Amino acid sequence: MNPVGAKPLIALTGATGFIGQCLLRDLPKRGYRLRVLLRRPSVVPMECASAVVGVAHAMSGLPEDDYRVLNTEATIALARAAQRAGVKRFIFLSSIRAQSGPTAEHVLTEDLAPQPTEAYGRSKLAAEQGLTDLDLDWVALRLVLVYGAGVKGNMAELVRFARAPYPLPLGALRGRRSLLALDNLVAAIDTVLAAPGRLRRPFLVADPAALTIPEMITALRRGLNRSPGLIPVPPSLLEMALRAAGRTEIYQRLAGSLVADPAALLRLGWTPPATTADALAALARS
Repeated sequence: MNPVGAKPLIALTGATGFIGQCLLRDLPKRGYRLRVLLRRPSVVPMECASAVVGVAHAMSGLPEDDYRVLNTEATIALARAAQRAGVKRFIFLSSIRAQSGPTAEHVLTEDLAPQPTEAYGRSKLAAEQGLTDLDLDWVALRLVLVYGAGVKGNMAELVRFARAPYPLPLGALRGRRSLLALDNLVAAIDTVLAAPGRLRRPFLVADPAALTIPEMITALRRGLNRSPGLIPVPPSLLEMALRAAGRTEIYQRLAGSLVADPAALLRLGWTPPATTADALAALARS
């Protein structure tokens, strides 16, 4: 039995990944004990109370099938096991891609019908739908792009742009993007773990302020004690140049908007500890 007022034991999957390593480090600081669930034997992190090794699935190499196995079937199987074990609340790290494609012309909220456009997003949404069929209290956190020390992918590429010594022709881009600082994600998970009553719903999770690419570059370069160094090249010329270079997808990532409104999570009591501009500056310094 836990002492009165003690925080619960958490079974954590994905502990070796970018987000998982952060949760493994920071949740114990908030009073939680962790039990790590692993797909295969590996070095067990010292921060966890114990570890359980499971069986890894064989991958087919087909994105639709593999995402279904990893994101849908494995999640629902784990949720069923959690239900049998009497778990109080199942928290699924879903994705904004379960709600939308890579860009959206309107601000996203949980009240809008999900419209995923790719296999990854469809598999995440299917997992959420599978959770609704279980007699289990659950929360699906639809995360936007998460950033922090050690980030990879698109955000790592943007950091490389910001660290370059030359001016960047991105000053005229006006599309706004929601981001999510790692510290704010940990606080969001803490919030839904502590929330009273049954939830059984998704929440969009994003830093409250969405930024333009120029604002992101400015924040990153501020962390490096540098001026923004942005040239306002007309977006049409930038698109033309990138298309000629065969990099149309880069322009779409830079110019498109994807804004998620976390109002529902804020009403639940979430208080993000980091502002986006300060967290980006810290990322550049790291």
